Amino acid sequence: MNIGRKTRDAIAFAAIVLICAAVSVSPVFNIAHGLSIDILTALRWEAFGGRQDPASSPAVVVAIDEETYQAPPFKGSPTLTWTGEIGRVLGAIVEGGAKVVGFDIVFEKSIEQSEIPFGGGLFGERVRGFDRDFLRALAAASSAGKVVLGEVLRGDQPIRPSPGQRIAVRQQQNLRALNVYTDRDDIVRRVPLTFTVDGNPLPSMALELASRALGAKPESKADGTAALAGYRIPGAVPNTMTLNFKGGADDIPTYSLADLTACAAKGDKDFFRRQFEGKVVILGMVLASEDRQRTSKRFATGIEGARAPRCALPEQPVSGRFQRRDIAGVYIHATAVNNLIARNAAVELGRLPIALIAALAAALAALAARMLKPLAAVLTFLGASAVYVIGATAAFNHALVLPLSEPFIAGFAALAAMVGYRFMITDKDRRLLQKSFALYLAPDVIDRMLASNTLPVLGGETRHVTVLFSDLEGFSRIAETMSPEALMALMNEYLSEMTDIIEGHGGYVDKYIGDSIVAVFGAPADDPDHAGNALRAALDCCKRLEELNRSAAAFGGSKVAQRIGINSGDALVGNFGSRRRFNYSVMSDAVNLASRLEGANKFYGTTVIASETTVALTGETFAWRELDTIRVKGRDNQLKIYQLLALATDLTPEQTAVAAAYARGLAHWRAGEFSLAEKGFAQTAEIDRPSRMFLERARMQGQQTPSGEWDPVRTLQEK
Repeated sequence: MNIGRKTRDAIAFAAIVLICAAVSVSPVFNIAHGLSIDILTALRWEAFGGRQDPASSPAVVVAIDEETYQAPPFKGSPTLTWTGEIGRVLGAIVEGGAKVVGFDIVFEKSIEQSEIPFGGGLFGERVRGFDRDFLRALAAASSAGKVVLGEVLRGDQPIRPSPGQRIAVRQQQNLRALNVYTDRDDIVRRVPLTFTVDGNPLPSMALELASRALGAKPESKADGTAALAGYRIPGAVPNTMTLNFKGGADDIPTYSLADLTACAAKGDKDFFRRQFEGKVVILGMVLASEDRQRTSKRFATGIEGARAPRCALPEQPVSGRFQRRDIAGVYIHATAVNNLIARNAAVELGRLPIALIAALAAALAALAARMLKPLAAVLTFLGASAVYVIGATAAFNHALVLPLSEPFIAGFAALAAMVGYRFMITDKDRRLLQKSFALYLAPDVIDRMLASNTLPVLGGETRHVTVLFSDLEGFSRIAETMSPEALMALMNEYLSEMTDIIEGHGGYVDKYIGDSIVAVFGAPADDPDHAGNALRAALDCCKRLEELNRSAAAFGGSKVAQRIGINSGDALVGNFGSRRRFNYSVMSDAVNLASRLEGANKFYGTTVIASETTVALTGETFAWRELDTIRVKGRDNQLKIYQLLALATDLTPEQTAVAAAYARGLAHWRAGEFSLAEKGFAQTAEIDRPSRMFLERARMQGQQTPSGEWDPVRTLQEK
């Protein structure tokens, strides 16, 4: 089955778009999908900076940081011995009005459980009651529903707080999982919403803290999603929420445990009330080597440090001199709490909308590759991609995640595929035809042949055109004086220059006949100003020939003159010839008349003669001189002919004076007033060949005896 070029290209276009879009959203590129969130987070941070004042953050972090390890009473003591100080800080925070305190650190063991021998007994027995203050603080906070301890689920071997701590917080009632969701590329972009513990679904740490802060319990929806206080939590992956990091280092206020311990020791309750009232507080490690996670904030991090008001200890310089690509895990939970309370978790599109966007990108890229040259298509695609990225960044500022990787992958693949398709299939015929016929046919003719769904056939169409016919004056004389090689060089130089000018004005060189040129304006390409362009080409050809006579080496000092005839009218344009061989050409009486007008120049001593039809089409753009009314060989109708002088704006005073004197003489000639005509033409006969010719005609006619009615029309018997 044969299909047309357009149908074939349409099928290929659709196939490229669909295949590239499908590949871009396939599981193979799932890793690239997450990269979109990472890039948008960084771009938004660079474009918009911090979206809000860190002080307004619902969640704050109490950090066990490097300062804590270096400050008394923690310096030199194991972490298990810090429980008393942590308990005092916990009590001060709860008393200061915090809504809830979560622990992102798990004290799996207690020093009271130590079985190391010491003094004839066990060390744990010697320090019995060491955790009493901590456990009392936990019990008091849990009774008010203001503390949640963390645990890490690991199959049947979870990491949980010590038994005493679990009892103090009423077991699972105030115990929640700290696990996060890691994508295939080991990047944390989401947090789970619920976990199943001992067969019971329980909220994650972040969801539990947010629900207590809002005073509302999470709800499970029939479609598998969750809601909190009327906020349907978005999530592209079931039972997860996509994190919406702000970027930078100041987004979550961070307090050093060392400073808060000293503050609690001096009893500054006002500080705790000012900093923690109404807040969700999360205690966790903020160290350079422990509990670090790479997240979607990895391109938008800052130098970490305790960036919050201080209470007792002096300000500490921020450790480190460079930004890291990972962050402390406690900030993941803090960000999740903020997203839930502020209702601005990132909203990812489903697979179908992403596929549609990827298909649109592929279609635009393929269209650019189909319509433009490869480099222009690439630049267009990159420009459109930049505009899309700007729009996606603005959308992400409102928590909407528009895909970046899928459209870019689909678009780039479609661009490459369409360029390859054009090179291998579509442009193969075009290249062959252009290479084969560029020296024989006008570019417009080749383009029309390529745009057609069928091969060129015999036949044509009627078009209104202007025909330019040019010839060299005295060519036989020139040929006799030159060698064949020199004559060929002269003709090639002359025809090349004239052809460039003609095609430069939108004309089409139909054929060369020896030293003659037949050119058509208005076909094959449409040209509303075909007559004007033909006249401009004629003027430029005359000007260029003068330059060639002065400077062209191929002319060898020969002074070459040309004659040009121009006529406008309807003509049949198309493919003419036999069934096995034909040419694209033009055929009509308009062509023949242009040839006759070219020959008329030798009778009037002019260079460019045009018909009254052409003159009527050009308005006042050009300056004319009416030469005569004639009949040409083979035609009975009389015809007014005009000499093209110049562009109307370039007409000289001398040309104006000559034309005016000639017009007066011509008027007397037509009236049969030969003596007056003789006087009129005599005024310019010395400098104007048409005037000199008419002067002789007027003298001869005046000497003859009138016979019958006067006919001023001249019949040209020669071509």
